Amino acid sequence: MSSILDSLPGLVDFSQKSLLLSAGAIAFNPTFWNIVARREYRTKFLTRIFGGNSQAACYALAATIFSLGLLRDFLYERALRDQPSHPALQGPLPTAAAYVLLAFGNILVLSSTWQLGITGTFLGDYFGILMDSMVTGFPFNVTNAPMYYGSTMSFLGTALLFGKPAGIFLTGVVLVVYLVAIQFENPFTAGIYAKRERERAKASGKKSNAKKVQGKKEL
Repeated sequence: MSSILDSLPGLVDFSQKSLLLSAGAIAFNPTFWNIVARREYRTKFLTRIFGGNSQAACYALAATIFSLGLLRDFLYERALRDQPSHPALQGPLPTAAAYVLLAFGNILVLSSTWQLGITGTFLGDYFGILMDSMVTGFPFNVTNAPMYYGSTMSFLGTALLFGKPAGIFLTGVVLVVYLVAIQFENPFTAGIYAKRERERAKASGKKSNAKKVQGKKEL
């Protein structure tokens, strides 16, 4: 491990500000949407801004997250252009691997968006816009976080396509950030749906008791 770290300065130019900007954007985006979404869940501040329209508020957050993603991708590409290439990452095999990673990464991202829809993809759960049931079909039968892993694959594919070791380093940052985000998001989202199920069970119990009382009165 120490030899790998010792060799990094020769492979990655850490003096480039574009590298730090890219890493910062990668770390900022999930942090931002998790903080905003949790505050929305607890205070409904975005819904209030949009006059009580939770759908409009969710779409506004979706547009913001999408725009931040475009900026992050721009900064990533700019960072790669400022970094040294490496012969081991150039040639037909790395290029082929890059296109395979990009293809599968985009399949995971696009198919999960198709399954969830806009509100399901962009944290609609936190706005009270819940799906009827958990999605279990592809790509969620492959991984529980297809958008995150698909995005990570796309970052790695781009790194190989450019032949830049710095891209692999930044892909590692992406993976770590997403793994941390998953640890926060998955339990919280599961808790939202568990709360709904408890409320449904409670409402169902009340209806059942009301019917029993009505039946006794009729007798």
